[in-house]
Amino acid sequence: SLRGSWRLRSGNGSVSLRAEVPGCVHTALLRRGLIQDPYYRFNDVMYRWISLDNWTYSRTFKTPFDVRKWQKVNLVFEGVDTVAQILLNNVTVGRTDNMFNRYSFDITSMIQEVNFVEVRFLSAVSYAAEQSRCHKSHSIPPACPPPVQKGECHVNFIRKEQCSFSWDWGPSFPTQGIWKDVRIEAYNHYHLIYFSLTPFFVKSAQQWCLEVESIFDVVGSKPVAGLVTVNIPKLQTQQTFSVKLQPGEGSIVLLVNINKVRSSAVEAWWPNGHGKQTGYNMTTTFMMEAGCQIEKFSKVYFRTVELVQEPIPGSPGLSFYFRINGRPIFIKGSNWIPADSFQDRVTYDTLRLLLKSAADANMNALRVWGGGIYEQDEFYDICDEIGIMIWQDFMFACALYPTDQNYLESVKAEVSHQVRRLKSHPSIILWSGNNENEAALASNWFSIPHADIGVYIKDYVMLYVKNIREIVLTEDKSRPFVASSPTNGLESVKEGWLSRDPYDTHYGDTHFYDYNSDCWNWTVYPKTRFASEYGFQSWPSFSTIEKVSSPEDWSYTSNFSLHRQHHEGGNIQMLQEIGRHFKLPQNPDPVKQFKDMIYLTQVMQAQCIKTETEFYRFSQSEIINGEGHTMGALYWQLNDIWQAPSWASLEYGGKWKLLHYFAQNFFAPLLSVAYEDKGMLHIYGVSDLHVDHKLTLRVVVHAWNSLEPVCTLAKEGVTFKAQSAVPIYKESISDLLERCRNCTRKSCVITFYLMGEDGLRSPTNHYFLSSLKDAVGLEKTQLSASVSQQDDLYIFALQTTAVAPFVSLDVGNIKGRFSDNGFLMTEEKKMVVFYPWEPTSVEELESSLILTSLLDVV
Repeated sequence: SLRGSWRLRSGNGSVSLRAEVPGCVHTALLRRGLIQDPYYRFNDVMYRWISLDNWTYSRTFKTPFDVRKWQKVNLVFEGVDTVAQILLNNVTVGRTDNMFNRYSFDITSMIQEVNFVEVRFLSAVSYAAEQSRCHKSHSIPPACPPPVQKGECHVNFIRKEQCSFSWDWGPSFPTQGIWKDVRIEAYNHYHLIYFSLTPFFVKSAQQWCLEVESIFDVVGSKPVAGLVTVNIPKLQTQQTFSVKLQPGEGSIVLLVNINKVRSSAVEAWWPNGHGKQTGYNMTTTFMMEAGCQIEKFSKVYFRTVELVQEPIPGSPGLSFYFRINGRPIFIKGSNWIPADSFQDRVTYDTLRLLLKSAADANMNALRVWGGGIYEQDEFYDICDEIGIMIWQDFMFACALYPTDQNYLESVKAEVSHQVRRLKSHPSIILWSGNNENEAALASNWFSIPHADIGVYIKDYVMLYVKNIREIVLTEDKSRPFVASSPTNGLESVKEGWLSRDPYDTHYGDTHFYDYNSDCWNWTVYPKTRFASEYGFQSWPSFSTIEKVSSPEDWSYTSNFSLHRQHHEGGNIQMLQEIGRHFKLPQNPDPVKQFKDMIYLTQVMQAQCIKTETEFYRFSQSEIINGEGHTMGALYWQLNDIWQAPSWASLEYGGKWKLLHYFAQNFFAPLLSVAYEDKGMLHIYGVSDLHVDHKLTLRVVVHAWNSLEPVCTLAKEGVTFKAQSAVPIYKESISDLLERCRNCTRKSCVITFYLMGEDGLRSPTNHYFLSSLKDAVGLEKTQLSASVSQQDDLYIFALQTTAVAPFVSLDVGNIKGRFSDNGFLMTEEKKMVVFYPWEPTSVEELESSLILTSLLDVV
């Protein structure tokens, strides 16, 4: 391995320092104390010079083996970011121009006992500009990001993380560096490059099979023959194959039949909430005639995936849902973006914390969005382990792309490398060609003259269909492919891969954003087959912002607050959404007012996405006016790339926003949901459970001015069909209020939940009958909490003197999460558990705790 310490110098040599590999220029400068935290205040703009320079990494190394004894020696880079010339002992061995590719250079004739390796980078920004200048035939929009993003131009001309040139939730840090492993490989006879496992179930034989594919490099001019043994002890399956490898690079595919007796006992891999994530240890041994043996240990998972697109009775269009192991699964989750602008800071622990937080909020899926990176191996390993399904985009987003020969060759290499690297993961259930590029063409985002549109459609089909799709189908027949998201699926294919309206609710998936309507009103949301993107912004907690700002920044209208908001008009949109239902904070102390605003943006975001997600969940079993059968809800977005206002539910660093606590409830396996239509209150029961249940619905009406319920109602013996949404209660609101001692819409609130045998229970849900700014009888409460320790957990015993909406517990920078947060407190006492992510103490928690409820905002 050539990991570790390298030299790094700037273009003119004026800056020279030690740098870690894997790593990038920014983190190297930061580690040496030559720059501040790039995320601090306005540093994203101050440090543009770093990306505009051309940097060089170099080091010497001793060859740890006798070079004369090896037939082939390669210099292998798992990831180079991005445009570089690679030299060994002052001889150019190759060039790189694709961050997502793996590069292997033959250095057999050049390697010596002591070697000097150099990686000379070219600024990604100037390279992209140059590529754009050289592209004469037709322009490839968009040229630059909107000014509010403070980003760099022509990112679509470079195969690099697209959002590293800025996005509407992230800064512009076009990195340079060796971002993944780099090593020297030496071998005789033959070498294994890729190894993958694809399970499939043969219905006719009622038996699991396993396709084992190995891609080799065979040195020399003669074929190499030998035996391969595959052994899965737990399934009593062992098979030996005789194989022959031809010279050069080639693959062998072996079909392993799982022992018939054991095949029925194979435990399938299930998504989170639907079963276990069983994997089996497997050993593959290659014994070739040349006498060198390779042993490969892997984990094999058995699961099938189908994307079902078929006619629905009573509706035009087609369904769009996933069947895992033959069972339809409602997809619950979010969208994943890169966890940091500097990938070398994203450790296994970072990924584990974020992904575990997704699973803990009852998610079963994430979409790896097409403007970031193909995630590191550990990311997919963790998803396999905890049952998070992955919708995997290819890295193209919100832009048109060139299709000249060099570009296509680079993309082909990228796609086949990534599919080979990732296809063994059961968590990946779909390949998707791009993010929003079909929609960009169909809705003409870039104002292309009508006469020219044909050229761009041709480019589109060339890139995503004739190249990417062809490679995916060749490399991986085990999972579905769609060309874009949103798309109309088979309907888009029928219309030549570009539908007239990719947002059509009768087909495929939709992305939906609306910041001007009232987000508490469910009728504004599309009754789509599959909601793969939707969301609202909020600010991260004060403790998160504080780390990268100074006191003069702590107001909603400061230069800093404007600078961090990369979405045009975003800060004002949040105010408008809040103003519909809440009073805006008027505290004379500017810092207190800022903290109140942060709290309200989080309350607002949580309540909006709750309303929208519940609408998608209760629409899964019905068709109304031809629309419905919604089978997926992936809100935008899970995580943050830095400390800034965004759509995320997890802040940079992993802290849960109120939205993430709400997600834990609105994605619960068993849920009751209320909505109002023409004066009627409807309550639906939603179940992701695999068996039917008889449950009781309890409805409790509270007056805002009393902790004693005004009235309660129980509806018993309601049958809940497995995996469906059913209407369970309907009453006109005026009748309900009448019955409950003359409650009014403004003076009362409704809470409700489901309960059944064996402690089965849904989260308690609430329905507001009016905006909270109009609520009558809400009084300021005295909230208090006492903290005690129980084993590794901490118990917060809360007390209130009055009904308290949106009770929030915040312990600042102490890492961990609560069992519940942002809740409506209608009883005098409530216990909340704190799960620490690092050692803490009762004293620390008590002194850090800030309790807020709606009436603390003045």
